[in-house]
Amino acid sequence: MPVIVVEVMPKAELLDPAGKAVASALARTGRLEFSGVRIGKRFELTFGGPADAALESAKQLAAELLSNSVIEDVVSVRLQRNGTPE
Repeated sequence: MPVIVVEVMPKAELLDPAGKAVASALARTGRLEFSGVRIGKRFELTFGGPADAALESAKQLAAELLSNSVIEDVVSVRLQRNGTPE
């Protein structure tokens, strides 16, 4: 069954306390190759019907419902079939 994946991240200019905590834990465990972490959200929307219409609807949904435009950016809305992005 086809899936649309929506990814939302905090705006770059805002603090990300959860990401900072993970980055700090990475440093404490000696994983110094990573200099920063940002934590976002991923939504998987399963659908039936035409992919083009569902993708357009998902883009609108991402902007209106799945993200808070004051503090978050929708970074991608993409179609995925059988675990493979298109």
